[in-house]
Amino acid sequence: MPIIQTDEVRLHYRTDGERGRPCLVLSNSLGTDLSMWDVQADALAADFFVLRYDTRGHGASSTGARAFGIERLGRDVLALLDHLDIERAAFCGISMGGLTGQWLGSHAPQRIVKLVLANTAAKIGSADAWTARADLVRAAGMDAVADGAAARWFTPPFIADAPATVAAMVATLRAQPAQGYAACCDALSAADLRGAVGHIAAPTLVIAGEHDPVTTVADGDWLRARIAGARLATVPASHISNVEAAPAFTRALREFLS
Repeated sequence: MPIIQTDEVRLHYRTDGERGRPCLVLSNSLGTDLSMWDVQADALAADFFVLRYDTRGHGASSTGARAFGIERLGRDVLALLDHLDIERAAFCGISMGGLTGQWLGSHAPQRIVKLVLANTAAKIGSADAWTARADLVRAAGMDAVADGAAARWFTPPFIADAPATVAAMVATLRAQPAQGYAACCDALSAADLRGAVGHIAAPTLVIAGEHDPVTTVADGDWLRARIAGARLATVPASHISNVEAAPAFTRALREFLS
């Protein structure tokens, strides 16, 4: 299992495809792990060196004892690229991963070739709501958020039509370390990139789920309007659109990166 050490944290990552191909980094959402990108990695590994990782506090990556914010999550990506001797990469992040992408695009532009921001916003939710969720998970464990996750992540038709996929995603959420999940909630409570996204210069695609109540199409269009030259694509899905609308998401990603 490939692991690197960055500050006090171990980061678990996986690569697919040949090392000499252009690199594409995939960054997961809150409560998931790198397996959420299985479909995209399988589809794109013939053309890209696909680098996936578990965001700190998720999957096989550790959390550490110190609080962290979105800057630290962005620097974790830079540490992975440095470890693999990759000077520049395309980056695709969903939800929390999209905030990481916004930080990278605005603060480490020399490392980002193209940027895909999926189901995200420059500020997601309210600080009070994230703090309350962090407190809930620390007190009651992951079941407190896992029980209602399917309805937050997917549309009712997808829940009915793909029960095994939904169950696997919820099981992954339920298995996440509570302290790591809560620490990322704390990071999200303070994350506000509204003043930074206008500095993003990399070619950018914003992907929004047509039925996403968490980060709406309007949130995606806000990003599109403030990032020079950005494009907006919508897919028929709720919040975890790369899973619910995998063919449409993958097609949009491939066309943009080509």
